[in-house]
Parts: sequence; structure tokens; C-alpha cells
Amino acid sequence: MKSDLDTRSRILATARKLFHSRSYADVGIKEICDGAKVQKGSFYHFFPSKRDLAMAVINDMSEDWAHGFVAEAFDKRLPPMERLDYMIDAAYYWQKAAHDIDGRVPGCLFGNLALEISTRDEVLRAKLKAVFEHARERFEETLDEAVENGMVPPLDAHATAEAMLAYLEGVILLAKTRNDPDVVLRLGPAIKTLRIERGGVN
Repeated sequence: MKSDLDTRSRILATARKLFHSRSYADVGIKEICDGAKVQKGSFYHFFPSKRDLAMAVINDMSEDWAHGFVAEAFDKRLPPMERLDYMIDAAYYWQKAAHDIDGRVPGCLFGNLALEISTRDEVLRAKLKAVFEHARERFEETLDEAVENGMVPPLDAHATAEAMLAYLEGVILLAKTRNDPDVVLRLGPAIKTLRIERGGVN
């Protein structure tokens, strides 16, 4: 059983790294198997298809997100608006660490996959949509608390949360395009200025 878990974990870790550093389409099953040091038979034992592997990679990454820096950033012990600062700092250090190691800003794995496959694979698109919805909920909960505590004026928390998530993903994409993690540090704090009132943008 332990051997099976180790094999599956190696396949997942290899695929996750390759999908993130390159692309879903560019990486083949043979390359994943070679990197994980497993036979194709072992691959298909765990993952009937490359799509199934991608679904598992998304699950694996989203679990890391949920229990890693996202959980830390949205810790309810932090004042609501400080959570947004923490989120930006975490995104910056995540991109900077990768840049320091590989010389490239990798961007957001979920954003990368969404850009690449959302118009080509409905199953994966729906999976990614669910990941982004969960992230949006964290922003919305934070905004609701900030409004309740009088830290920000009343706003449309749902729409503002969507705008904040879109802004963060856009900033990370721009950092990747420029291969410069400092873009996140420079532009990220403006996320706190986003306000959408019911019926329009403020």
C-alpha cells in the first residue's frame, strides 16, 4: 500500500511541476512517467487518462492552497483588511521563490490551466471554476466581516470579491509575462481599493 501511495505521489508531483513550469498540452504521459520513474502501466493504474491526472493535480494544488498560505492569509484572527495584505505578500513570495530557483515567474497554476484549456475541455473548466469559486468565497467572507465591523463602507461583497480575485490573477499573469515577481509587490496592494456597489462600480 505504501509503495502504491509513493508511486501515485511521485506521478502527481512530477505532473504538477511540469504543468506549472510548461503547459498541460506540452507535457506528455511518457515524460511524466520518465520524470516520476514509473512505467506507463503504473501510470494508468492510478490515472485512466491525462485528464484524470490533471484533475488530481488541481485537487492536490487546491488542497495545498486551502491548508497552506491561503489558510494563513485568511486567518480570522487577523483584521479583515490585513488578510488582503497577507494574501498579496504570500503571492509575491510564492512567485519570487520560484523565480529565484528557476529564473522564471511561473504564474498561478490554476490561471495557467484556465487560459489554456477552458475553451477545450468542459470537465477541466468546471473543475477550475469550482477552485476559483472557493477562492472568491474567502474574499467575500473577509469583505462581509470588514463591512460588519465598519472598516469599509457598504458594498456588493460578492461582486467585489470576484473583482479582487480577477485583479489578483491579472497581476500574477502580468508578473509572469514580464518575468518579474516585483510586479505583484508593486501592484498588488491596490486590490484593497476595489469597491463595487450594488448597481455599479465606485
